[in-house]
Parts: sequence; structure tokens; C-alpha cells
Amino acid sequence: MAVGPVQLLVLGFDNPDFHAEVTRELERLRASDAVRVVDALAVHKDADGEIEVQHLSGLTKEEAIELGSKVAALVGLGIEGEEDLHAAAEIGAEHAAARGIEVLDDEIEWDVIEEIPNGSAAALILLEHRWAAPLRDAVARTGGYRIADGMISPYDLLAIGLASAEEAKQLQQQEKRTTAAR
Repeated sequence: MAVGPVQLLVLGFDNPDFHAEVTRELERLRASDAVRVVDALAVHKDADGEIEVQHLSGLTKEEAIELGSKVAALVGLGIEGEEDLHAAAEIGAEHAAARGIEVLDDEIEWDVIEEIPNGSAAALILLEHRWAAPLRDAVARTGGYRIADGMISPYDLLAIGLASAEEAKQLQQQEKRTTAAR
């Protein structure tokens, strides 16, 4: 089975008590066939930058460790009981490099944890876009490839007529930390 395009969303929160509502929405997404929630973590960063990590799911700690944390492996977080997952990821990277496949290196690595402000929290959600797999495959069959991708800012949506000024302002306020950090 082919995996659809996968995206890592990093969503910031001033209040670390966001789990219940976000977990409910993740469960709703899991029931959808358009996307698959591959993994989701909550990261709390205290005022000194120390972090605490929890799975954002209905899994028990043992189930979460058994399944492994794909997000933790992707962003370099160690979670108790997941040492083998990180070793497997390193072996996978070595095999890819031996075949001439570039994997993330220090020059292009995205330090997600560093970008989370001290005294805040974040949800790290790894989504598989199942809806996009057939499109990706059609592009590949015709010799196409991905050049770039990204999320469009609310004010750019206003500029092209897809959002009203009020909608853009509200969306921008919701994304205030993301745009301020960049």
C-alpha cells in the first residue's frame, strides 16, 4: 500500500491544557478517509526550556511505546521505551544514503522543538494526506515532481479574494505566534 503525502503540523498554544478538544478532533480525523493521523504529540516547554512530551491519543502508554512515536523519531525527541525506534530510523537513513537517497541532514534539519517558545505548548501532528495520493501518483506517472509546498498566509488569501478582511484578520490572530516567530 502506497503512503500518501505526509505533513508535520506544529501548532502552538499559550495554555498547555489544550488536549481534550484537540484529541477529539484527532479522533474525528481518524474516522475520515481523507487524512490519516499517523501520530500526534503534545509538547510542554516550561519557562526554562525543559520539555515534557505526551502522546495525543487514546492509546495507553504501553500501546504508544509499542507502536512507537513517528513524530518523536522525525524531530529527534527521545521518549522512554523508544530507543529501538531511533536505532531503526538511523539504520533506515544509512540504507537510504547507500542508495544515493538524500535524507534530512544538519544543514536542512528543522529544529521544531527549538521553535516552541519557552512557557508554552505545542501539538505536533503527523498527517498522511490520503486524498492526495492519486494526484501525486498521476503527477509521477507523467514525469512530474514536487518543487515546493507551503501554507498560504491569511493576508495572502485576502489579497487574492479568497477571504474577507475580517476573516483574514481573525485567521491571522489565530496564527499570531507562527508568523511572529518567522
